[in-house]
Amino acid sequence: MAYDEGLAERIRSRLGDDPDVTERRMFGGIAFLVGGNMAVGVTGDDLMVRVGPDAAGAALARPGARVFDMTGRPMRGWVVVAGPAVAEDDALAAWVAEGCAFARGLPPK
Repeated sequence: MAYDEGLAERIRSRLGDDPDVTERRMFGGIAFLVGGNMAVGVTGDDLMVRVGPDAAGAALARPGARVFDMTGRPMRGWVVVAGPAVAEDDALAAWVAEGCAFARGLPPK
């Protein structure tokens, strides 16, 4: 599955040149890791965000968010946000910040 390179580029511009951020192709898309931990990514036209199990309920209540389930087994602590819900820069920035904050709170890999 191809991924939305425009969305990936918007994420890159949000992340800047942080040396703790790396990119890796995953899930048929691209993932952005902070300290070796996945934070956000792009699959198809959608944004994947690692929010953690405690924040998942609140994240799922936000516009365009749904459970991250690619294989029939939902991934705990992850949400997928529909592309149109992150069309505005402020919305994308909020999701990217949330994913990065969670990843930064984990032990580096």
